[in-house]
Amino acid sequence: MTLSLCNFLYTYWYEALLALYYITALWVIFFMVGKKLDPTKTISWSIVLVAFPFAGLIFYIFLGQNYRKEKIFNLKEMRDLRVIDQLSKQQITMFHKAGQYPPSVERSKNIITLLLNNSKAIFTEHNRVEIYSNGETTLAAMKAAMAQANDFIHLESYIIEDDKIGNEIKDLLIRKAREGVEVRVIYDDVGSWNLSKKYVRPLRQEGVEIAPFAKVHILHKSGTKVNYRNHRKILVVDGAVGFMGGINVADRYVTGGHFGAWRDTHLRIEGDAVNFLQAIFLTDWYFVTKKLLGQRKRYYPPGKPCAPCPMQIVSSGPDSDWASVMQAYFAAIVQAKDHIYIITPYFTPNESILTAIKTASLSGVDVRLIIPARSDSKLVYSSTRSYFSELLEAGVKIYLFQKGFNHSKVMMVDGYFAAVGSANMDIRSFEHNFEIISLIYDENITRKLEAQFHEDIGYSRLVRLRWWNRRSAWSKMKEALARLCSPLL
Repeated sequence: MTLSLCNFLYTYWYEALLALYYITALWVIFFMVGKKLDPTKTISWSIVLVAFPFAGLIFYIFLGQNYRKEKIFNLKEMRDLRVIDQLSKQQITMFHKAGQYPPSVERSKNIITLLLNNSKAIFTEHNRVEIYSNGETTLAAMKAAMAQANDFIHLESYIIEDDKIGNEIKDLLIRKAREGVEVRVIYDDVGSWNLSKKYVRPLRQEGVEIAPFAKVHILHKSGTKVNYRNHRKILVVDGAVGFMGGINVADRYVTGGHFGAWRDTHLRIEGDAVNFLQAIFLTDWYFVTKKLLGQRKRYYPPGKPCAPCPMQIVSSGPDSDWASVMQAYFAAIVQAKDHIYIITPYFTPNESILTAIKTASLSGVDVRLIIPARSDSKLVYSSTRSYFSELLEAGVKIYLFQKGFNHSKVMMVDGYFAAVGSANMDIRSFEHNFEIISLIYDENITRKLEAQFHEDIGYSRLVRLRWWNRRSAWSKMKEALARLCSPLL
């Protein structure tokens, strides 16, 4: 066979495959349009499919599909959720009736009702909440709570690493398992990608039940769900005390990362709300193991008497009917009258949240946003910076945190409402990740969080519009290109 004939056949087959690819890509684009997805996301994926032949389709198969309406797993066997559904309906009826609640609750009735409807987030009044602002104190408190466990330990973390902190936790869990305490651990298979069998095997040998969330097998159908990760951080000990927030199990949450000290926000909770941390963990446990635990009452012991601290524990993920976390943020922003304070390490909001923030600021609400001065993701950070100009023009005050890396995910509104959890102010947290946040309707806790916010401002640089507009053309181009990717991040 001559060289020219080989070239002809190569060109012929390549062009045939390329034509077949674009026919397939066109069908996928029509499919996305027919499903009435977010137009911005549809346009972004269309660009990827057209601009990157073959690779674009692979990216879409693994990263682009929306499972929210299709349900990733079936929860019909979870009796806990049926009970919660009934209780949420009762509470909705109760809130429609005239009732006497603290002012912070009365002003938040629409948010509370929203979350009862969209995620069955049960409203609880009697809780005790302690705030931690760094990894050292958080992980020390978590270890102390686990060390006192008598019945069970339920730990869920996006990241568990085989480092000093990770091994301290491992040794503690093994010791408690030897004492007869039930120990269950969930880690995300992508977030904990480097967690080896060498780390997991001793835990299993000592009776610790440990399982990855949505293990990724590229050749298995689960590979198409690689983009849907469990970003929750939950610890429940004996059903009496719970922890949740932004801190994972790894050294950098104590010692800091490449950018210096690590700032984060985590909560220790006692009271009725712990039952709903437990319900979320057990739902995730059923997902990863397909096991329903018996003797359910022992996992939901009656809470100790606590002073009033009204709150809701809200879970959200691609398995739910509604983007609950995003809707909670949106509702809180649009009802603000005086101020909105936001801390997030990653800011790539959807159009609804972005419009709500700008509208609030233009309406005279004092809107302040703290993000890190440097980020561990250059693409996401460039996308974040692409929003600065329009936010600054709307009067939003943007602060770049310079004392290390601020990983907190916190929002405070008007001194009486606060949201703390694992969810960033970005599309990934709103649409793709399994997340958990705590909505707190308490002036005392909110003021403490706002005090920490003002302390963080002291370590931050205020972005001025005049200074920001002087950045280089290359920076502006990078940000514009990253902005196109924001719906896909």
